[in-house]
Amino acid sequence: MTLRWNFKKFDELSTLELYNILTLRNMVFVVEQHCPYLDTDGIDEASSHLCGWEGNVLVVYARIIPPGIVYPEASIGRVVSNPVYRKTGAGKLLMQKAIQELYDHFNVQEIKIGAQLYLEQFYSGFGFKKISVVYLEDGIPHIKMLHTK
Repeated sequence: MTLRWNFKKFDELSTLELYNILTLRNMVFVVEQHCPYLDTDGIDEASSHLCGWEGNVLVVYARIIPPGIVYPEASIGRVVSNPVYRKTGAGKLLMQKAIQELYDHFNVQEIKIGAQLYLEQFYSGFGFKKISVVYLEDGIPHIKMLHTK
């Protein structure tokens, strides 16, 4: 799969790009996962946004968060794949690109994430290590994980 990537700060996103990002996040995190929560949490404005597109369709997305916003470390959040494109490898490409963008743009040594527990093995494949016990976030089991450069 060949995706067109863009990596933009919040104020660089077009209205249409932002609409597509919020639609995909809500489609998966709120509707599919049956988890009513406020997705617009005030972190988007301080973050950069990594999008993988096929034509005009948003295939994968991740929020790239600088250090000091959510954790002392940099972070990757709201990692999401369009349900139509799952099992195509697009999610793996997204994580590889997200990790690289963080290290390239923010000159950090560590990336901390709050991962849904069922994705522990997926994130471990990129070098993330479990650093917490299981905790519930919006009723979903999560763990903290750390990636070191």
